[in-house]
Amino acid sequence: MLQYDDLTPPERAVWDAFPAGRPVDLRSGTDEEDDPARGREWGAERTVRAEVLVALLLGANATQRGAVAALSLAGARITGRLDLAGADLVHTVHLASCRLDDAVSVRGSATRTIRMTGCHVYDVDAQMARIEGRLDLRGTTLRGGRLALTNAHVSGELVLDGTTLDSGGTWALFAGGLVIEGAVFCRDGFRARGGLRMLGAQLSGGLIMSGARLENPAGEAILAEHATATVVELTDGFSATGAVCLRGMRVTNRLTLNGAALGGPGGLLDCSRTQAGELDLTPRTAPPGGIDLRGARVEVLRDNAAARAAAVRLEGLTYTSLEAEDASPRGPVAVARRIAWIRGAPGYSPQPYEQLAGWYRLIGHDDDARLVLLEKQRHRRGTLRPLARLWGHVFDATAGYGYRPWRAGGWLLLLSLVGTLVFGAHTPTADKKGEGPPFSPLAYTLDLLIPIGGFGQRGAWHWQDDGPMALSYALIAAGWLLTTAVVAGITRSLNKN
Repeated sequence: MLQYDDLTPPERAVWDAFPAGRPVDLRSGTDEEDDPARGREWGAERTVRAEVLVALLLGANATQRGAVAALSLAGARITGRLDLAGADLVHTVHLASCRLDDAVSVRGSATRTIRMTGCHVYDVDAQMARIEGRLDLRGTTLRGGRLALTNAHVSGELVLDGTTLDSGGTWALFAGGLVIEGAVFCRDGFRARGGLRMLGAQLSGGLIMSGARLENPAGEAILAEHATATVVELTDGFSATGAVCLRGMRVTNRLTLNGAALGGPGGLLDCSRTQAGELDLTPRTAPPGGIDLRGARVEVLRDNAAARAAAVRLEGLTYTSLEAEDASPRGPVAVARRIAWIRGAPGYSPQPYEQLAGWYRLIGHDDDARLVLLEKQRHRRGTLRPLARLWGHVFDATAGYGYRPWRAGGWLLLLSLVGTLVFGAHTPTADKKGEGPPFSPLAYTLDLLIPIGGFGQRGAWHWQDDGPMALSYALIAAGWLLTTAVVAGITRSLNKN
């Protein structure tokens, strides 16, 4: 058991200040000398044993009436392991610009606000801890790199602004099942070497990572599958080397990657099955590993040229509104851009075309919707067998798969002209001499081209010459084809396709 007489002068200062919550500052006032990175050079006058701090926090020194006890220490070198695992702590902790030679553990503890600002520590284990207040590690460097918050509950904010997690391994943050009633702030130079693992985390105040830099080229820079948050901001110079995996995440308001840069061989953005009120896909550069939006559901989807330049998986993506940061989403140029966006995805899926066409119809651009569905048929054609693909080319050329029925009218006019000229230059033979109407090249041609009804020419005259005979058979076949195309076009128009 610790005795007061066994304490060193700096330890006695901390001991005496604790009951009144007075701060103890051991800093010299010189920035270079007070840098916690050089903490190993600090002498006995700035050294405090971790066991002294543990004893105080566990009630070794009686509290003072009329004051709130608290641990507030700055500029100290803390030796030994600060182990408070399983403790029930009623005092706040504030360590500023301290060097902790070993790890800090509040695993399974119930604590008040913990602040470790501008410190150097090996790692922090707060798994299953319940913190009534903030966990503030701003400006702190974890040399071992691992911040463990698995199944922890923080009633305030988690502040990691300017924090450095330098694990050098796979994971720098373990936070599966983490519950934060406030927000998670990773701004102002936050850096992690290793991934951030937040499976199923509940971030009621959101995840704010403006300007953060993440490096985990061998795996996921962020793994937040099935997490929930009000907002997610990966913006203002945010960069990640490695995959950003938000698969199955639910964001009630805005998920934005405005100005983000995802790089490295694993630079993938995975938002498959993600649900968001607004998805802002406006990164600074196209993720080299592509963007996965399969099964995602968003109210507003906004993108830019960089996002569209990536290989995007769109199967099952649904949205209510579609916007482009760099141009209006309406008009022929924009439609071509959106079609290229879908065609850039690997393989063929009809749903992205149907979704896009549905949106164009919703805003009253039926012509654009028909163009999208025409391109769907052209894309599908590449998946068919040779004979069906040939028929597709014919149907496309004659009537644009029924979405361009005026083409069939043009073909009818052209074939009518050709038939009239050819048949007018030859003399047919009457089936029954002296009976039937006189021969008319135009009426005869129309009789061949129109499968139903007629002018009585087709059954009254026939050809002895092979040339006109072959042309008549060709016109009959063309008539059936063009009539089918016109009927398909009319049907699709009536269906508002």
